[in-house]
Formats: sequence, structure tokens, C-alpha cells
Amino acid sequence: MENIVVGITGASGVVYAQRFLQALLTKKDIFAHVSISEAALRVIHHELGIDLNYEKPNFEELLGIPADKITYYNNSNISTTIASSQYPIKAMIIVPCSMNTLCSIAHGIASNLIQRVASVTIKERRKLVLVPRETPLSSIHLEAMLKLSSVGTCILPAMPGFYHNPGTLNDQVDFVVAKILDMLGIKHSLIPIWQSGNDKSE
Repeated sequence: MENIVVGITGASGVVYAQRFLQALLTKKDIFAHVSISEAALRVIHHELGIDLNYEKPNFEELLGIPADKITYYNNSNISTTIASSQYPIKAMIIVPCSMNTLCSIAHGIASNLIQRVASVTIKERRKLVLVPRETPLSSIHLEAMLKLSSVGTCILPAMPGFYHNPGTLNDQVDFVVAKILDMLGIKHSLIPIWQSGNDKSE
């Protein structure tokens, strides 16, 4: 069983986190460790119309599917299991990633669990994927992203594409989630594999 940490912070685009967890839980060999910031709970209420309890959120209500492969961690508990470098974590994804969280991580700040686990993930040379959803970007944001990228962090902005001819909003969400899964090396069928009309079979 592989352990993946998912941090959900207070940026717009919590539907990406919702869809990513739905996709992740379909994989038999993956266990999700989730922490949600208080700001993210407010965004979830505003954008999804779902009220989650900060101490014990109902993930089945959030995802609409059984959530027995999720362990939840209070974001204020920086001494919990997953904050240890000895805990076997394959990767961490912060989706969506607020600019406050991104800039804090870039400057070595670990004032909550999500930031702490990200810091450990970087120092242990594990895969860290940040999914910011902000526009426009200031020079401060860009410098922080460059700093994180230089130490191996994947900066994966929530920028939906159009070459797969999306027909619905869900198609656009799946595009971004598919990119996250690709970065983790997890197989999926959320979007079709691109095939150029110029390809010729031998």
C-alpha cells in the first residue's frame, strides 16, 4: 500500500481536490492521508455547498463515494504521524494550493501540518506537487514558484487545456486531475491520450 498525502488549502478550485480524491480512491494500492485548512473549509462551503466539520469531516459527503481509505489529520497538529520523516510517504499533493501556502513553503515556514509535511517532503527528496489556482501572478509568486521548482517541486497550475475538446466543466476539471495523476505515475482514463492527425502507422 502506498501512502499519498493530500493537502487542501484555501484557494478557489476545491473541486480539483474533490475530483482528485475520487480518482485516487479507485486505486486499490493507494491510501490517502488528508489535511484541510480552515480557509479551505470556507471555500468548500462557498464553492461546493458542503459544510464539513473541521475536527471530523465527512468525506463520504464530500466525495459521494466510500472513503474508508482516507485518514484525516487536523491541520493544527504538526506533531502527528505524517509529519515525521520516518513515515513512508510516496508523494504529497496540495490541491488547490493557496499562494499563502506556496510562499510559506518556499521560505521554509512550517506553521501548520500541511506546510510541515511539505517541508519534510522537500528535505527527504520525495515528490511534492503544488496545484496553485491564482491569476494574475505577482513577481513574489513567480519567485517562490521558481525557488520551489529548483529543489524539485512540481508546480502544476490549474490550467485546463482545450485540445481534448472538453464538452463540460467536469471535462476541464478532469484535465487538471489527469495531469496530477500523470505526475504521480498513476494510470487513469480521465482524458484520452493525445493522437495527432499527422501520425502515420508503419
